[in-house]
Amino acid sequence: MKICICCSLSFSDEVKRIAKELEEMGHEVLLPNGILLDVMKDPNFDPVAAKTCNGYNAIRDHFNKILESDAVLICNFTKRRIKNYIGANTFLEAGFAYYHEKAIYVYNPLPNQKYIHDEIYSFGVKVLNGDLTKFSVGSF
Repeated sequence: MKICICCSLSFSDEVKRIAKELEEMGHEVLLPNGILLDVMKDPNFDPVAAKTCNGYNAIRDHFNKILESDAVLICNFTKRRIKNYIGANTFLEAGFAYYHEKAIYVYNPLPNQKYIHDEIYSFGVKVLNGDLTKFSVGSF
C-alpha cells in the first residue's frame, strides 16, 4: 500500500521511525519534504518560508502526494503540552484526503482539541493506537 504521512514537522524523528517500520512491512511511504529535509533542525527555520520558498509550495506538493497514495497516516504526538496534537496544516491535509476518498489513519488516539474534534471524527478516521500491524484498508 502507498501511504502518505501527514504530521507536524516537529515530529521528524518519530515519523522517520514509523516510515521505516512501514517500509519494512512492505508499504511505500511518502513523507512531507520538511521531514525529509529536517527543516526544523535549522536554527533559522521560518515556517512560512519553508512552505513557499522560491515559488515552491509545500502544501500543494504534499496534496499531490496524498493524491498518489492509497491512504494517509496522521502521526500525532505531544506538542506544546497537547497530547496527540493535530495542527492546522495536518487537519487541512486530512480534509483534503477525506474529500478525495482516501482512507485516513491516526497513529495515536485523537487529541482533546475541541475546535477539530467533531470534524476529525466525521472523516471516519481509523485510530491505530500505535499498532502499525492494524494498517490495511478495510481492516476496521
